[in-house]
Amino acid sequence: MPASLRSAFPIAVDADLIGEYPAQTKSGGGYFYDAVLEYRVWVHPHDGGEDLYDGDDYYCAFATFEEASAYSRETAGAEQPLVLVRQDECINEPEPGRYEHHTGERLTEWRVEWLEGSKRTPSSIPDFLRRHGSPVLNS
Repeated sequence: MPASLRSAFPIAVDADLIGEYPAQTKSGGGYFYDAVLEYRVWVHPHDGGEDLYDGDDYYCAFATFEEASAYSRETAGAEQPLVLVRQDECINEPEPGRYEHHTGERLTEWRVEWLEGSKRTPSSIPDFLRRHGSPVLNS
């Protein structure tokens, strides 16, 4: 990836792995992220997208939000970009208002706007749990 590459959002951490992550991942959740893996644009043939896989939906992956956004605007049947993030530690909410500190790798697609202010720091999860009246325990 060129050193001069700039983006309004974090750039994918490893250009060599873009497009290599599993298509099936979690969706949303966790409150914090550790790394941006890729930006995805899902394409739907039933909505006018090019049919590359016998009518099945597919995605195209990019290093930056800007590349994904341009592709989304120019491609029939395309959704708005999502971001695939890796969470090494995150918040699990097994029921509304009950929060748990979860450790272990989790891959999930997020809405891009959720990135802002959500990069995990050493104090992010303990601070979140304290603010929400939950014990600071790992699951």
